[in-house]
Amino acid sequence: MSNWVKVAPFADIPKLGARVVRTKNKENADIEIGVFRTEDDRIFAINNTCPHKGGPLSQGIVYGDKVACPLHSWKISLIDGKAEEPDVGETACFKTKVENGFVYLELKD
Repeated sequence: MSNWVKVAPFADIPKLGARVVRTKNKENADIEIGVFRTEDDRIFAINNTCPHKGGPLSQGIVYGDKVACPLHSWKISLIDGKAEEPDVGETACFKTKVENGFVYLELKD
């Protein structure tokens, strides 16, 4: 079962920027999700933690459909959460949608 949660007005997420959504996973542990807006106004959401050393991806540089981790410049795909080669690792991705000027995030029950 899925649950769509309204997270922010679309206009509040800057181009090439991000916002952080704090929620709980199914084990009731706190998680942070980075919601990113690309130059061409696509919205993506991935776990805010880099798979390398746990850097806050929402503070990284967004370019194309990737984000560069602010700690060690690992490039993480906003599409599938995978690190760009030669680096190896991935972070969780979340579905997003924009309706009536608001960004929604799908959280699984």
